Amino acid sequence: MNTIPQHVAIIMDGNGRWAKKQGFATRIRGHEIGVEALRRAATGAAELGIQFLTVYAFSEENWQRPKAEVDALMTILMTSLRKELGVLQENGIRLNAIGNLAALPSRARRQLDETMEATKGNQRMVLTLALSYGGRQELLDAVRTIATQAASGQIDPQSISEEHIAKALWTSAMPDPDLLIRTSGEQRISNFMLWQISYAELIFLPVLWPDFSKKDLVEALEEYAQRERRIGKTSEQLKQ
Repeated sequence: MNTIPQHVAIIMDGNGRWAKKQGFATRIRGHEIGVEALRRAATGAAELGIQFLTVYAFSEENWQRPKAEVDALMTILMTSLRKELGVLQENGIRLNAIGNLAALPSRARRQLDETMEATKGNQRMVLTLALSYGGRQELLDAVRTIATQAASGQIDPQSISEEHIAKALWTSAMPDPDLLIRTSGEQRISNFMLWQISYAELIFLPVLWPDFSKKDLVEALEEYAQRERRIGKTSEQLKQ
């Protein structure tokens, strides 16, 4: 593989279906095993030279799920942050998070902050968890920020550019994704990084997220390497 994307985003889908397929009474076991898949994806991405990996862990809409499932997901989040700290440190992975983080339970937010602080010096790869995240909500927040700046005279409304919007997004500290992967066979974006994936390559895999392996990641990267990313230009222009 001679083309490694700088930034890969993943919609981790299929935990509930995996649990049902395996005969579990609830979806929770699928989420628990999904943490193992995330560990494989993160360590594999770091080994392959990917600099940024962003995963859709919990959407703004997920708060509408049954309370028992939401509570279980928050518990899994806290437990995983504690257990996986050693893996993050060993692999030089810095943890980051985006989304409406204020909506998280205080204990989960505290554990998240502690893990991010502990890994802030790691430089091999940045793993970003999208938590309580929604692409439309992110854009709405950016619009409000820019509107406030314009109202206070900090910027001229006529001078607002794409750069102003990009800087106001929760992802301002990272480049846009080059590749978006979604597992479970579903082929939709689900309100994830709507602005940022404008020119990302999209790959939809049939594998359910708990079964996702480094091999699946490598195969997605191999397909990505075969894509011609023209971004408005012609093939002839790229060859020149």
